[in-house]
Amino acid sequence: MNFRETIGARSYCFDSLAALLAKASPRRSGDELAGLAAASEEERAAAKMALAAVPLRAFLDEAVIPYEADEITRLIVDDHSPDAFAPIAHLTVGDFREWLLADTTDSAMLAAVAAGLTPEMVAAVSKLMRNQDLILAARKRPVVTRFRNTVGLPGHLAVRLQPNHPTDDLKGIAASIVDGLMYGCGDAMIGINPASDSLTAITALLTMMDEFRRAYDVPTQTCVLTHVTNTLAAIENGAPVDLIFQSIAGTEKANAGFGVSLSLLAEAYDAGLSLKRGTLGNNLMYFETGQGSALSANAHHGVDQQTCEARAYAVARKFNPFLTNTVVGFIGPEYLYDGKQIIRAGLEDHFCGKLLGVPMGCDICYTNHAEADQDDMDTLLTLLGAANVNFIMGVPGADDIMLNYQSTSFHDALYVRRLLNLRRAPEFDAWLESMRITDASGQIQQHASKPLLLDWIES
Repeated sequence: MNFRETIGARSYCFDSLAALLAKASPRRSGDELAGLAAASEEERAAAKMALAAVPLRAFLDEAVIPYEADEITRLIVDDHSPDAFAPIAHLTVGDFREWLLADTTDSAMLAAVAAGLTPEMVAAVSKLMRNQDLILAARKRPVVTRFRNTVGLPGHLAVRLQPNHPTDDLKGIAASIVDGLMYGCGDAMIGINPASDSLTAITALLTMMDEFRRAYDVPTQTCVLTHVTNTLAAIENGAPVDLIFQSIAGTEKANAGFGVSLSLLAEAYDAGLSLKRGTLGNNLMYFETGQGSALSANAHHGVDQQTCEARAYAVARKFNPFLTNTVVGFIGPEYLYDGKQIIRAGLEDHFCGKLLGVPMGCDICYTNHAEADQDDMDTLLTLLGAANVNFIMGVPGADDIMLNYQSTSFHDALYVRRLLNLRRAPEFDAWLESMRITDASGQIQQHASKPLLLDWIES
C-alpha cells in the first residue's frame, strides 16, 4: 500500500504503513541510526498529514511485520476484538485523535474499545499528538490492578522501592528497604535487580524480603528481577515468589534475544497463579520494556522504535500484569539522545500502554552519557504524575549504584505526591499510618517507627 502527500511543489511517497509510521515519528536518534527517520521536518510533516488520513481499518489489512514471520503479529491479529473495535471502525487516525480528546469520550468508552485497538493504531495516533494531548488522553484511561494492594486508581501514585546493591549484600539491601519505607515508598512493590543470577542468591533475596513483609504485615509485593527461567526454578524449589519479572519487546526476534517466547511467558504465568499468593487479586506479572530494544538487537523488521515498543504492550496485555514499566532512558542516547527525546518517549509509552489496557509505570531515567539531567527527569515526573501514571521508581539518592544509571528518588516521590495531591495505594497508606510513618493526610512523620525497623536490619 502506498501513501502520498504533497507540500508545495514537492510530493512525498511512503511505500508501506511501516515506512509511513517511521517517517511520522517525532525525531529520535534510534530511528535515525537505523535509517528509518524522516530526512527533513518537511518530510515528517508530510508523513503526519498522510497518516492522519489513513483509516484505522488499514492496520487490520496490512501488518507492519508479516503474520507468518512473527508470533507477536499473530497475537495482535488473533486477539483483536471486532466488537470492541466497532464503535471506532469508521474513523481515520486523525479522527481517532479527535475522538480521544473529545470531552464526550470518557474512561468507560476508552476501556470499552481497548480490546479493539492494535498497538499500531495507538502508535499511529500518538505520532499526531502533542505532549499535552498524550497527557490528557492517558489521564482519562486508568488501569487498576491488584495483588496485595490496589495500584492505578485515579488520584493515586505508587512507587517501586528499588534497593539494588552491587554485591547483593542482604544488610545493605535491607537498609535501603527501610530507608524507602521511611519515605512512604514501596507500595508498587519492593523489587531488586540482582547482581548475580545464582539461584542461591536469588532465593536468599526472595526469602529476606518475604520474611520482612510477613514480620510487619506490609501490604505490598516483592520481586527479584531475574530471568523468567530462574524464577521458574525458584518456584520449583519452594522460594516465596510474588511477582514474576521479565523484560519483553515487540517482535518475536527481539524476545528471542531476551531468551523468551509467548509459550514460556504463559508457563511462568500459570506457575505464578498456582502459588495463590495474592490476597486482593491475581495480577502477578511484572514486565519491563523500553524504546530501542528491538533496534539494538537488529530485530525491528524496518519498524520504528516507538511502534515496536507499543507492540510490546500487546505481549504484556496478554498476561494481565500487575505492573508494566517502560524504562524510558535506560538503553542510552543511541536511541533517545537527550532530555527532550526521553520526555516525549515517556509520554508516548504511557499513553499507548494505557489505551491498550496495560497498567503503565515509568522508570524516569537516563544514562550518564546522555544529554539529560535531573531537571529533565523532574519535568517528565511532573507530566506523568499529571497523566495519572500508575507508578514510578524509588531509588536511594536517584543513583542506582548497581545498574549505574540515574532515576528518581524517594524525595522525588514526595514532591510529586505533594504537588498533585496524589495518595499511595490505599492499603499501603493505611499501613504507613498504623506504623506511624505517616499521618492521616499521608505526610511523613518525623518520629516514625525507626527503631522497630532498624532492629530488623540488625537481625
